[in-house]
Amino acid sequence: MVAVSSVDADMGKFGVSPEKERALEVRLQVLHIHEDDLEETFVRSSGPGGQHVNKTSTCVRLVHRPTGLSVKVQESRSQGLNRFLARRLLADRVEQQLCGAASLHEQQHNKIRRQKQRRARRTLQKRRENSGNQSSDG
Repeated sequence: MVAVSSVDADMGKFGVSPEKERALEVRLQVLHIHEDDLEETFVRSSGPGGQHVNKTSTCVRLVHRPTGLSVKVQESRSQGLNRFLARRLLADRVEQQLCGAASLHEQQHNKIRRQKQRRARRTLQKRRENSGNQSSDG
């Protein structure tokens, strides 16, 4: 008989917290993505990870049959976590296709890009002011 540790019992089928799993399930229901509509295949990952990556199929390819959208995730060495991330990415893409608007990830990316541009402008302006002050002092 194999004993299941309390840590394993707390983790769901994807190896993430139950709260994250429930949030994903709710999001998939809202977007009308059903497990029956998903075609999930596992392939060998590439990149760092050594022998573990070379011997196990941790990369997850997920296809949503009704929309034809496909995602491939190999971010983690854990197959369960990659399954979770693939579903989350697929939900992002379906949402983007349905709404026609930028996904949450793209909105965050654009916000960071604008912040960096604003900081760069301020830095350039300060450099110009400082160089003007130094040349008049000389």
